[in-house]
Amino acid sequence: MTSLFLLAVSGLLLHYRIHNFIIHDKINPEIVRFDGTKFLSFIFPVIDVVVVTALFTSRKTCIYGYLLNGMLVIYGTVFMAHYSIAEFTAKAVPAGEWFLKSTLPDIGIAWGDFFAGKALYDFYLRAQTINVKGV
Repeated sequence: MTSLFLLAVSGLLLHYRIHNFIIHDKINPEIVRFDGTKFLSFIFPVIDVVVVTALFTSRKTCIYGYLLNGMLVIYGTVFMAHYSIAEFTAKAVPAGEWFLKSTLPDIGIAWGDFFAGKALYDFYLRAQTINVKGV
């Protein structure tokens, strides 16, 4: 449970650092404005930290946490891969630098979060099976 939470928080902090939705105005840096498009990329990790973690705290709701976690990872993988490909083609980055400058490490964190959730879900299933057979 702790690893699932820590991976989700790491993704949240990484997203906030990269996609900060509170932006200083370029003309007048003292003015701060809200960027809704960057806020949308911040929502998925918040859902992961708050909702998925809460759903995994109970054996009855862990299936929903597993399902939501999987959907978030798939959406995140598609969005981050698309962002990398679009960025690299727009800036004409050489193909040799794609792995170092891509969102591949971020995608790895997301899939690590998914597999931590899968292990927790499997643990809940195994514990439930043992309780049913023991009765």
